Amino acid sequence: MSFQRTQEKLKILADAAKYDVSCSSSGSQRANTNKGLGDATGMGICHSYTEDGRCVSLLKILLTNHCIFDCAYCVTRKSNDVKRAAFKVQEVVDLTINFYRRNYIEGLFLSSGIFKSADYTMERLVAVAKKLRTEENFNGYIHLKSIPGASDDLMREAGLYADRLSVNIEIPTEAGLKKLAPDKKREDFIKPMVKVKNEIIQYKAEKKIIKNTPKFAPAGQSTQMIIGASGENDFQIMQTSNHFYKSYNLKRVYYSGYVPISYDNRLPQIGSAVPMLRENRLYQTDWLMRFYGFDVSEILNEQHQHLDLDVDPKLSWALRNLHEFPVDVNTADQRMLARIPGLGMKSVFKIINARRFRRLNWEHLKKIGVALNRAQYFMVCESNQFEKRDLTPEKIKGLILQNSTSKYQKMLSNQLSLFG
Repeated sequence: MSFQRTQEKLKILADAAKYDVSCSSSGSQRANTNKGLGDATGMGICHSYTEDGRCVSLLKILLTNHCIFDCAYCVTRKSNDVKRAAFKVQEVVDLTINFYRRNYIEGLFLSSGIFKSADYTMERLVAVAKKLRTEENFNGYIHLKSIPGASDDLMREAGLYADRLSVNIEIPTEAGLKKLAPDKKREDFIKPMVKVKNEIIQYKAEKKIIKNTPKFAPAGQSTQMIIGASGENDFQIMQTSNHFYKSYNLKRVYYSGYVPISYDNRLPQIGSAVPMLRENRLYQTDWLMRFYGFDVSEILNEQHQHLDLDVDPKLSWALRNLHEFPVDVNTADQRMLARIPGLGMKSVFKIINARRFRRLNWEHLKKIGVALNRAQYFMVCESNQFEKRDLTPEKIKGLILQNSTSKYQKMLSNQLSLFG
């Protein structure tokens, strides 16, 4: 095949893959053995940033954008008038190896439209990963998208070669899926998730007994939801996330704001793309659930079905629960420290460690990195210098927003002065 044709395929299938955001590689450790090519470490890729500021990337493509389904929200749906292309298995292998050797990428993220059947498509995705591992001795990161409805045998084989597996549930609720993708069934998304979950549990149990047990999806599995295409509120979205985290041991749930790509009377009108800020608030809520000890019902419930776009969800919760405050940072437990707006988990651990040696005041908290512009309204310490009490939630919110605006304007002014 000509170089020009390969370039054309790459352009089509890389562009079609851009709507899938669930491509982090965190959590995988795959060492280079037998003088192979590359390795996978616990770093985020797909244009993510590591803690030390490095940007790492991967080849993110579809195997094909042909699809037998006609989902209203999907750019590759069968009724959409777009250019179609498909890679052969060996073409993806060659592209991955050639790009890696040129230092363009650090791994592969491979998804696909569904052509012929779920198993027919999944077989080819697995074949790519198998060739890279066994024939090219490639030890870099590989993320495969699980095809809904794929057989258990194929899912097991996929996990032996991929670092992470993910199947997109696509729409947060079953009712939304029936409306926008009537040919798909929710159980087809669940089946591969169950298989991967059980295989990971079995692998971890066997690993305790047999050290050289073959790895199975060491970075776990994830999923993705489209936000804003089917009208679910934030409460429904986060309830779904909470269910999948607890029932299927997912590493991550990703939230992809709906982008109008074609007209369909079942979808929001063209020009009604989901604000990035809403995505950000959903991710912040997800973070509070996974790392800060919040239950989803504390942040979102029947009385509060939408996240506040003005302030982050932890501050929003604190303003609704002022009876829990102020918190004494010198005596509070980890759970309550983590609920103070302006305190990240690193600061919480630093406070717990530091107060073993002395009682902390505001100067100590500043050095630790506490965001006092928010925290001062919700905590007390050895000094009362910044304490403000008897303020309503509305007044506190106004003061914090005013302070944030002033800081932004000052920062912008300083940046402009560099060019003035």
